[in-house]
Amino acid sequence: MDGLSSVQSLEALSKMLSQGRDDEEDEQPVSSTAGLGPGHIGPAKCETNVPPVVSKNSKDIWSEEEVPEGSELDDTWDPRQQPEYEILFKQKITTEDVFLGMSRKDPSSACCECMLIKIKLPDTKIADVFLDVKEKFLDLRSPKFKLGLHLPHPVDSKTGKACFITEAQTLEVTLTMQREMDFINFA
Repeated sequence: MDGLSSVQSLEALSKMLSQGRDDEEDEQPVSSTAGLGPGHIGPAKCETNVPPVVSKNSKDIWSEEEVPEGSELDDTWDPRQQPEYEILFKQKITTEDVFLGMSRKDPSSACCECMLIKIKLPDTKIADVFLDVKEKFLDLRSPKFKLGLHLPHPVDSKTGKACFITEAQTLEVTLTMQREMDFINFA
């Protein structure tokens, strides 16, 4: 009986909501779930007027915001080889972190503050190396090598440090990461 009463109450509700329709529409069989979907859950969303995107040049395919940072430096026809590199993550820990575990840090990269990039540059002088670091891109050029590296996390390009180790012929670049949720890990 409860099933019948709920079906009858749903039909009555459907009739009340469809009073403003034409008579022709009422004659057609209407399924009560035909017009409902996952988008109908929750409060009704009001439409917002989105201003049209105005491009400066009508022949442009993409706007400047859509092109990833550093893509203008990608050159497939450059004969210079890409050097070997390694990306490591560094944490700043104290004895309290190691022995007592008081800072909620763990060994994962989510708890790391810095990114260390080791780039092997054999037979290269430090004076011949050009290094440019942006928020998400590292550009390194020398007469023999070229490296355009998209970084895994955004970094602070102004506070980075670079050190060239002549014995190993390796350039070590240390960059401070700037991630959205770092205030949770390092509070």
